[in-house]
Amino acid sequence: MHPPYRPAGIHAAQWIPTDAAGRINREALEALLAFEKLSGIDGVLALGSTGEFPHFSPAERRQAIGLIAELAAPLPVIVNVTDIRPRVSVDLGRFAQSLGLAAMAVMPPMFYPVSQADMLAYFLHLADAVELPVILYNFPELTGKRIELATIAALADRAPLAAIKQSGGDFEYHRELITLGREKGFVVMSGADTRLPEAFKLGAAGCIGGLANIVPELMVGLDRICRQGVSGDPEPAAEAMREVGRIIDQLTFPSNIAAGVEARGLRAGVPKAIQSDESRALHATIVRELGALFTRLKLPPARIG
Repeated sequence: MHPPYRPAGIHAAQWIPTDAAGRINREALEALLAFEKLSGIDGVLALGSTGEFPHFSPAERRQAIGLIAELAAPLPVIVNVTDIRPRVSVDLGRFAQSLGLAAMAVMPPMFYPVSQADMLAYFLHLADAVELPVILYNFPELTGKRIELATIAALADRAPLAAIKQSGGDFEYHRELITLGREKGFVVMSGADTRLPEAFKLGAAGCIGGLANIVPELMVGLDRICRQGVSGDPEPAAEAMREVGRIIDQLTFPSNIAAGVEARGLRAGVPKAIQSDESRALHATIVRELGALFTRLKLPPARIG
């Protein structure tokens, strides 16, 4: 049996800086993680959508897992093992297990259509092959597939389901997921960075978000007030989060996270995807506008390392 594991609090959906050859920039990653840790985050998701996992080969993903595990310690690290090839998912999960990491996250298989029955079979295959708690990762806008409630319930009945990360535009799905989680014994980690007070009011256990690379102290503060019951007014931080979201949404995800990291005074690395002149201009606009916002909010540059 797996020991009980339930993530809670603010987890960084980790951005991974790379150089022009696609190699991880260790110093930049170390500085970014140091900033997040000093801000009080509770854990890290390695190689999620913010971590741009499709850009990395299986060997590069193993390297990233090991490096993030080292630099994030002693925080719990969740590893996204999603891949169109089940054998790669199993290999990454077993590697994470060998490092003693907290859990593996998994999205539905990408690219090809998949039924809910086959989706469940894929999740069960991974749960049987890897001795780690499972965190489902629902992001239909990226995978093209929603993990339905019946599939989640069936997995929870047969595997060590610790949580589901709910991302994307369907915020109302939090309600049904949280209700099912209470029945089946798993928690919901929201991906709605800019709607944290609402997510916590519904009963979310925490957030796994890309904005934790940029304004982790705002997110940690909201978690303490809204979920942990610390005295304070959440509205100033909530409004600041909404403004950050409005600014970075001028550019597509996850390239916009890189602009935010740069605006905070840290190195985001070289883009992994080809970018147009238009996107590069939007990147510069975001850096400038976020810089002005951070000055107004008295959020200092995070120049660490």
